[in-house]
Amino acid sequence: MWNAVNIGRLRLPHRLAMAPMTRSRANEDGTPGELAALYYSQRASMGLIITEGTQPSDDGQGYLNSPGIYTQDHVKGWKEVTDAVNNEGGYIYIQLMHAGRMSHPDNTPHHRLGVAPSAIAPGVQMFTPKGMQDAPVPRELSVEEIQTTVEDFRKAAAAAIEAGADGVEIHGANGYLVHQFMAENANNRTDEYGGSIENRARFAIEVAKAVAEEIGADKTGFRVSPGDFAYIGIHEGETGPDLYRYLVPELAKLDLAYLHVMHTVNEELLKDIRSSWPNALLVNRSGRPLEQIDVDIESGLADVAPVGAWSLANPDFVERLKTGAPLNEPDKTTFFGGKGSKGYTDYPTLAELGTKKVECMNE
Repeated sequence: MWNAVNIGRLRLPHRLAMAPMTRSRANEDGTPGELAALYYSQRASMGLIITEGTQPSDDGQGYLNSPGIYTQDHVKGWKEVTDAVNNEGGYIYIQLMHAGRMSHPDNTPHHRLGVAPSAIAPGVQMFTPKGMQDAPVPRELSVEEIQTTVEDFRKAAAAAIEAGADGVEIHGANGYLVHQFMAENANNRTDEYGGSIENRARFAIEVAKAVAEEIGADKTGFRVSPGDFAYIGIHEGETGPDLYRYLVPELAKLDLAYLHVMHTVNEELLKDIRSSWPNALLVNRSGRPLEQIDVDIESGLADVAPVGAWSLANPDFVERLKTGAPLNEPDKTTFFGGKGSKGYTDYPTLAELGTKKVECMNE
């Protein structure tokens, strides 16, 4: 757990990383909020920080107040964040996330329908300024628009590097656009982007190639989440495992910095992914107990264990884990949205708790 590891051109001090977590605290124009630099730099000891999902275009936005990385204002705003993290000794990858059909017109400045491989609604509700609403039927992308979207990822990756990021992670998971192309129930196309496993994986591979060509494969990560996710309307079908057995070796040919697996239940598939992926493998097991955080690393299934809510609530998570100190409890009511520091930058470190204890004793 505590020995160093290489990811692309980076040398990380340990086997932990900060997992991407949507916070919905960006400004309306998509620039990072005023406390974003502090939030991320507080957690620089995590070694590698993977940011919240960041849209590569106007049509990539799905949620309220999510950040973007496709304008010069976005670049300027993220530069403050990346500088702050690097100055504290950490590295930062910006996650490129196109929400696709997981969107609502009320959540975006342009108020357009979301776009997707097919005009199929996810069948779920999402939060909007008017409360929970059904995610509407998206507009199906034409082949020309798909190619434009690939270029949007390319340009966003270049903008991320211009903003000082150490790399980018392509979000190919969790029911968003790249994942929608892969899922049988979200993609009923009959052209070169639908039908067969090879066709449904085509968009993911084209995006990865474009980004790697633009910024370098050693600055490019890719995230997947094999399996069905009913709560976001994704059902991969019986061909799901075989799709990943095809996709992962194809991505491996690009020599990407890492593959990030949001792992759920299929242990045999994870073993197959490990055997076909030659570079760094990040494995995030949702809901694992703290004492099992290094299980996949010890068994050789993973090189790095990304940490979500624990790192959100504990800026000094690495120190606490090393020393066995108790953890702050995450405040789930403040996970999404908000303008101030509550539940964002106000979680105390051990040092701050110690200072407060001394102050109380001296009163």
